[in-house]
Amino acid sequence: MRRAAALLLCLVALVATAPDEALAQFYWPWQQRPAPPPPPPAPVQQPRRPRPVAKPATPPTADAAKKDAAVEQPEAPPPPYEPQLLRLSEIMGALAFLRPLCGAQDENEWRQRMGQLMDAEAATARRKERLAGAYNKGYREYAQSYLRCTPAAETIIGRYVDEGSKLARELASRYGG
Repeated sequence: MRRAAALLLCLVALVATAPDEALAQFYWPWQQRPAPPPPPPAPVQQPRRPRPVAKPATPPTADAAKKDAAVEQPEAPPPPYEPQLLRLSEIMGALAFLRPLCGAQDENEWRQRMGQLMDAEAATARRKERLAGAYNKGYREYAQSYLRCTPAAETIIGRYVDEGSKLARELASRYGG
């Protein structure tokens, strides 16, 4: 009993000596609660501007109709060898950066080969963008990390030449070409 009374006395002493901010949410039954703070002022609204009036549509020309027809046509599904072709494009981009970095004089050759691949395979603009994107990805990946030729770069060149020739042979033998 003494312990309970001592504990209660300590609790009352703590509450009585606490700063007012700490007591803001605890009120004794004999205390009055303060009035709530006033609401914040309403934001100032800008006057509404009238909506612009739409211009009457002009009749489409024959050229515009052809462009719309070409744009609206859905793209055919990609060929089954699309992933291998994108990987080959990426390898060609990497080789176009790494080989001249290590002293080879064939950067334009890799660019020309990629152009020939895009001419042969890119039937639509979206497909051409995908192939060019893969080439640029391979080029940029190594341009960010290699400033000069290193033994690792020479190893990568050898592996990519092997992988690229393997992919090219596989694509030609499996899908014709």
